[in-house]
Amino acid sequence: MDWLRDHLWETWLAVGIALALAEMLSLDLFLLMLAGGAVAGMGAAFVTDSVVVQVLVASAAALLLLVGVRPPLVRRLHGGPDLVLGPASLVGSRGVVTEAVADHRPGRVKIGGESWLAVSVGSEAGIEVGRSVEIVAISGATAHVRPVFDSPSTPELD
Repeated sequence: MDWLRDHLWETWLAVGIALALAEMLSLDLFLLMLAGGAVAGMGAAFVTDSVVVQVLVASAAALLLLVGVRPPLVRRLHGGPDLVLGPASLVGSRGVVTEAVADHRPGRVKIGGESWLAVSVGSEAGIEVGRSVEIVAISGATAHVRPVFDSPSTPELD
């Protein structure tokens, strides 16, 4: 026990390294915050010989790291952009009408090189051939479209 008292900063360092290595198995960032507290305890060991003060400093630092640093770090590392796959990825893209969309009769639009059955969702009764449209929704194999009035660029026709 005398060795621990004579080598307190080395003990805190060993605890911090052990916790950081154990974190590599859990990947939850909990043990890493405790390792940060152990490093703070090591810093306190350089300043004072009081074990109580070192434990209090290590505990306070670990608690601050757990409450203040871990939640935003976990959100940033575990969160990410939503991955949209399949037809839902076409929503918001533009296409060109290849067969007129009438009031009660669906037409066809070319979206990204593919031909889709299309119905109008707007108040406009018909959309003529060659008109640019925006895909509002996809329902099964039917694209719900609305005409685009301000189309500065021509959509790609693959």
